[in-house]
Amino acid sequence: MSETKVMNRWLVALGALLIQMSLGAIYAWSVFTPSLISAGWTKVQTQIVFSAGLALFAVVMVIAGRLLPKFGPRKLAIAGGITLGLGYILGGLIAPTNFWAVFFFVGIIGGSGIGLAYVVPIATGMRWFPDKKGMITGLAVAGFGFGATLWVKLAGQWGHLIEKMGLGKTFMVYGILFAVTVVLGGFFMIFPPEGYKPEGWEPPAPANGNSKSSSGIRDFMTGEMLKTPQFWMIFITFLFGAGAGLMSIGLMKLFPGQALIKNGMSPKEASAVAGTAMAVFFSLANGGGRIGWGMISDKLGRKTSLIIMTAVQGITVIAFPYMAGNAILLYIGATLIGFNFGGNFALFPTITADTFGTKFIGQNYGWVFLAYGVGGIGGPIMGGKLGDMGNFPLAFTIAGALCLVAAAVIAMVKPPRVD
Repeated sequence: MSETKVMNRWLVALGALLIQMSLGAIYAWSVFTPSLISAGWTKVQTQIVFSAGLALFAVVMVIAGRLLPKFGPRKLAIAGGITLGLGYILGGLIAPTNFWAVFFFVGIIGGSGIGLAYVVPIATGMRWFPDKKGMITGLAVAGFGFGATLWVKLAGQWGHLIEKMGLGKTFMVYGILFAVTVVLGGFFMIFPPEGYKPEGWEPPAPANGNSKSSSGIRDFMTGEMLKTPQFWMIFITFLFGAGAGLMSIGLMKLFPGQALIKNGMSPKEASAVAGTAMAVFFSLANGGGRIGWGMISDKLGRKTSLIIMTAVQGITVIAFPYMAGNAILLYIGATLIGFNFGGNFALFPTITADTFGTKFIGQNYGWVFLAYGVGGIGGPIMGGKLGDMGNFPLAFTIAGALCLVAAAVIAMVKPPRVD
């Protein structure tokens, strides 16, 4: 294939951003919960829909990894966008305040659409940018974090869509926007020609093994990867880090609101400050952390970056109950937690590729990402249970301590031995 026929690889980055902005809809779920509670939902029901979306996101991503070689990245991305869009459209059209309808259409169908499309920009981007895996992965998933801010603000303070149109029509408008944006970005999702290398870049020498990818890393098939201790160490690290971050997301407005009122703020002011911590400081840092940690890891290496990130996250989460009652410290804590939480989505795909190769990253990362689904159930439920017992600080202490354990676990990861 001639040089002139090779697509500009930065179009892949643009397509990845478009796709991930809509997939970040799952983090915008909190903007809908006040309307649902006003319609008679319990707080537990709102969290069940959120957890269902996270779980289907993770489980379907494993399936998507297996479908990727068969259907290709473009078709898989488009299928994910249409599935996500239809989930929201049907949820808004049929019964936007009925728990089981929203659970099925938004949680199950919408979450499945996210799972179908999510791995595509990561797997495609790594093949086009073998020289900047951390940067492209961070950039690709940054839209996921920034998109949450866009959808929260559009439905609330910026566009007032829920107030003007009602919950059902807002779901429908979002469904249409999600489908159009993901499909548009999906057209740029194609793999580079066989043997593609960026101009002026040469792959590093392979560390071991017979089969190696264009980046010089031995390519493990999924069955081989699952038999290695390295997989389980990476999985546990992601589980503890994601669980702490997802628990914090679930409590970022509720717990600080209570702490600020206890320290003398009016309920209205406390709600505004806690909302700003979540919708602005956490969300923007979440997006920035994906790019920032991705670029940092290209310089420091994936393992070193993960050790630093999870250790800082552990200390911050443990300290958060003491920070939440002061507005300035709350904003700092929300920023640090968001930045480190976002880093998970740049560092775990790249450490998976660095450890097990790029060729099968679509299939392999789906299994690693199951840790996020487990953390999405365990973290928020633990936080909610201990909150019902009046002990939010214990929830943060446990989650932070597990992050410190994760830092120690990832520090022990070494390249897999190959016979």
